[in-house]
This record gives sequence, C-alpha cells and structure tokens, in this order.
Amino acid sequence: MVSEAESMARESVIVVIDGKRSKGMVEPLDWALKHVVRRKNIVIVVGILGDMGKKNATQCFPLNMRFNISGILEKLEFSISSGHAEVKPRDLGEEIERKREQFQAILQPFSKQCKRNEVKMEVKLAAGICPEEITLKEAENANTRWIVLDSHLKKYKMCIYWNVECNVAVMKGKDVATLMPSRAPKPDYSPVSSEQADAQTWPDDRSLNDQETGNQNVIEEGESSIQQTPRGPSWYPLQFRPGFPREFLFSEIEEITNGFSDIICQEENLKVYEGVLQNTPVIVKSIQDDEQFWSMLTILSRVRHRNIMNIVGYCCTATNRLLISDYPCLYSFAMKLQCDVSAINLSWRARWYTAIEIGGSLRYLHEECPDGPIVHQSVCSSNIVYSHGCSPMLSNFMTAKWYKGDVPFNGNSTGKCPNLEEDKQLYVDIHDYGLFLVELISGKVAGCFPHENEGQSLIDWALPLLESSSVTQLMDPRLADKEDDLKVVHCMARAALLCLKNDSGRSISISEVLAVVRGDQRAVLQL
Repeated sequence: MVSEAESMARESVIVVIDGKRSKGMVEPLDWALKHVVRRKNIVIVVGILGDMGKKNATQCFPLNMRFNISGILEKLEFSISSGHAEVKPRDLGEEIERKREQFQAILQPFSKQCKRNEVKMEVKLAAGICPEEITLKEAENANTRWIVLDSHLKKYKMCIYWNVECNVAVMKGKDVATLMPSRAPKPDYSPVSSEQADAQTWPDDRSLNDQETGNQNVIEEGESSIQQTPRGPSWYPLQFRPGFPREFLFSEIEEITNGFSDIICQEENLKVYEGVLQNTPVIVKSIQDDEQFWSMLTILSRVRHRNIMNIVGYCCTATNRLLISDYPCLYSFAMKLQCDVSAINLSWRARWYTAIEIGGSLRYLHEECPDGPIVHQSVCSSNIVYSHGCSPMLSNFMTAKWYKGDVPFNGNSTGKCPNLEEDKQLYVDIHDYGLFLVELISGKVAGCFPHENEGQSLIDWALPLLESSSVTQLMDPRLADKEDDLKVVHCMARAALLCLKNDSGRSISISEVLAVVRGDQRAVLQL
C-alpha cells in the first residue's frame, strides 16, 4: 500500500485526452507509456468530456469523476463548484454511467501494463471544465514531469506550457508528438500578478486622486514602472523587433507553418494556422474576404501601440491573403476569467492595470492616430490577449474601421462640423469598453453569462448594481476584497456606469472615461 507521502513524492505524467473521441482516444496514453513514463511513476489520465447533459449549453458545470482502473470501480467522487449552475450527478445518470464504462473498458489493458511496471494509474473525467484549468490544477497538485496533450486539445498547449515548469508533449498523430522542453526557472511572464511588482507600483491614496506630474506613483495609460527580467531573443515579440512588419513570400509562409499542417481554427472566410518564425511562435490568418483583408492590412500597417496586437507581416498572392502575427501564448482575458486558476491570479491590481492599458489603446485609436480615428467595434474580453512577457493587447481587427478626416474630441470643436455618424461609431467602442470593465469587476464573461438563455444579459444584471453603488455585490467572489482594492474597483465601476448609461446629454470621449478609471476626482466632478 503506497502512503500519501510516498505518492506525493512520486513523479507524475499527466495525460489529457479528448473523451468525446471514439477513435484515437488512447494514442496520448499509449505514447506516454512508451516514451516518458518510468517505473514507479504516477500516470494521471484526464478525460475531457465537454458539457454533458445539456444541448447548446452556454454555461458549464464542473463535474469530476475519479476512479482507479483495476477491473472494479473503487472510487467515484463528484465535485460541483460554486458560481455555476447546480447539476446533480444523478440527473446525468445514464450518460455518466456510459462514459464510466467506456473509459474503464478502454483503459483496462493499460491498467494491467502499468501494474506490471509498478506504475500507478489514476483516471479523472471532467465535464464542463476548461481543459487548461483542470490540467493546471492537476499539475499543481502533483510532482509533474510531463504533460501529454491529445492532438484535439492542442490549442491549449501554449497557455499550459507557459504556466508549468515541466515538459509538454502534443500529439500530432499515432506515435508522433511535438516536444516542448521544460523551462527552468519559470519566467515571470505576468508582472501585474507579482506581489513584489504590486508593492512597487500600487498607488497610495494620493496617487488615485492626484494627477500632478510630480507624483512618481501615478501610472500613466500604456505605461508601467514594473521592471521585467531580461529574457532571450525568442521571448521578445516579433511585432516590436526591427524589420517588422514586412511582406513575406508564400514559400516563406509555407516554411513557417510547416506546409500549413497545423490549423488552429476554421471559420467562415477565415482559417488560422500556427507556425514558428525566428524561434518565436506565430499565427497565420488566411482571410478569404478581399475587402476585409485590405481593410485590416491598411489599419494594422499604420498603427503602433504597446497594447495593440499588431501584425508581423503579410503575404498577398493571386489566391492567398495572409496576415502573420505573434502567437498570444497566454490566451485571451475571457479564457483567463473562465479558468479559476488564472482568474485568481488576476488580482484587482492586475485588472485595474489591464483597464488602464486597454483604455490607452482605445485612446490611441480614437484620438492619436495621425490619419484619423479608428473604431475597433469589437472590444471585449475575448479580444484582449496576452503574449509571454507582454502587457494585455487589443486584438482582432476584423470589424475595425478607419475614418479619414478630423473628428472633435473631448467636446472641443475643431472648427469643422462634427460627423454624427463617426461620433456614434466611436461610442460603440466606449460602450463596449464599459462592458469590458464589468467583466473585469465581476469575473464573468459577457458571452457566457449564466442567465443569457433566460433573457438577462451581463449588462442587465450589472447596471442596477452600478446605479445603486452596490459594487461589492458585483465583485468577483474568487478574489479577496481588501480595503485598498475597493478603491480601484470603485473607479472602474464609476467608469463602467459612465460608458453604459450616459445621462450627460453629450458625447463622452475615451480620455474622459480613462481619467475616471485612473481615479481623477476632477474628471468625476466635471462629469
């Protein structure tokens, strides 16, 4: 009998498989047992089942099933997390039993193989949990040496890789895997989540309200005094390196993407591939819509801001329209909020910094572009992405529009008649920014709000709380609400209300909203 202490000391290999597959499901486990599992290791098989028991579900319910494979079911545990719809395991009866029997039958031969090699096997089935979240939790709880991912789950590989210190393998086919060696020591990729950095940059009472230039604690939009650890050349995003963006030959794109072999996603008029350029991960977007391609290329080739995910290059041939950009290795803000592990690491301070930096990117687009304002038209947590070592970046300019000509800002006339249509378009971004602030405060993602099916949107739920100043009821319960934290949360809440319900009778600029986020009392009084 292995004691708990001995079990903790054992090295483990986590194998994450797509439990919805019927063919090739066990390929990752088979590869792991052949190539990386050693005698007396622990193999943790995590089966991702997706959302069970609901068709077209917009909300998910965590459900963990744990059992040891030894011919007889020894243990079955269910776990329902707070904050999600309560779904009792017995209500899923037949579906759970069918999956349990399927896994037990498929994994039984591997269990015998493990027993012969003194390898302990644990099996956990997860429904309604983000694969990234369950994998990171298991890696935290075990002395993990390898993580082996099913090929169907490869889109999570970079986010997992940058959050663990072990080796990662991603299946490409039967007995073929892409290896990602462990990184040691683990880089501090997210300075805003560092307690040491917080202590250095967190504003005191005066810096929230005092915007005088003499105050060294003030954090300007798009700026940060956080010191980052020097890293190798492959860490630095390509978009900020000399020589980019540039035009690529189609043959170069083929080499970068390994012959377009690794497709990440496919939608109408869009295919997204992953690749490697100068030892740095990139994504290549193949855009079928000619007008959309040229619009994006025109905009992204003219803008430069540290909080905008720009292009690395482009390729245009008779039959191909391709845009290359850095790989958002740490994924979108929406994915971070939906994963409890990542959401807890996004402290109130980190969320406030994110609000300031994304607001700064919008101010740049609306007010600082030399060729006239650009409206993004799709500001949301799903389009705020992170790359390793970088600040949050506004991405996805598929719907962006560029207006040539002068537009008055901050209520000041430029001497020309204001274009009301342009003014309305700019307000779309301001409204969306207000919704993003609600997502930051509540920890909820607009497109996955639990009561969406019942006709209540995230704004419908949040607006009465904002209007009544019931901010504490709005705050993400996964984070502690310290007194100092409440100051910046209230700043974000006031700004969100200004964006979502403008009663002043005049247009509000992003600069005015941003001043409220930063805690400028003069801006609050003026509005």
